[in-house]
Amino acid sequence: MFRFFSIFIVLTAALFAAQLTPPVQQGFVLPFTSAIAWLSAVLMQAWDDQVIAQGKLIWDASSGFGVSIEAGCNGVEAGIVLVAAVLAFPATWRERLIGVAIGLLTVQALNLLRIITLFYLGQWNQTWFEWAHLYLWQALIMLDVLAVFLLWLHWLASRRAGPAFTADAGA
Repeated sequence: MFRFFSIFIVLTAALFAAQLTPPVQQGFVLPFTSAIAWLSAVLMQAWDDQVIAQGKLIWDASSGFGVSIEAGCNGVEAGIVLVAAVLAFPATWRERLIGVAIGLLTVQALNLLRIITLFYLGQWNQTWFEWAHLYLWQALIMLDVLAVFLLWLHWLASRRAGPAFTADAGA
C-alpha cells in the first residue's frame, strides 16, 4: 500500500508539473482544450444550430452567451489523477494501458456532458451555473475517476482469479 501511494504521489506531482510547462501547454493542453470545445459544439449543434466554437470558446450566436474552457475544465487534471493511479498500481503494462485508455475515454465523455450542461445552465441561471460549475461537476468528475479506477481494479481481480472464479467461490 505504501509503495502504491508513494508512486501515485510522485507520478501525480510529475504529471501536474509537466502539464504546466509551456511546451506541454502549447503542444498538448491548448490543442486538446480546443478539440474539446469543438466536439462539444458539434454535439450541441445536433439540436442547436446557433452554437459556435472557436479555440477554447463556445458561444450561442443568438443570445451571445459564451463559456471559455479553462484549466481544470478540460478534463486534463482528472485524467492525470486517473493515469497516476493506474500506473502506480501493480499490473502488467497491457492491463495498465487498457485501464488508462478506457478510463480517459470515460472521464472525457462525462466531461463533455459537463461542458454541455453547464453551457445551457449558464444561459438559464448564472447562480445555478456557478454552483454546478464550482461544486457539483467538480465532485462528479473526481467521483468518476474513483469509480473508473475501482472498476478497473475489479476487472484486474476477476482476470487474475481466472475462469474458475465464480460469484459463490469461497462460500
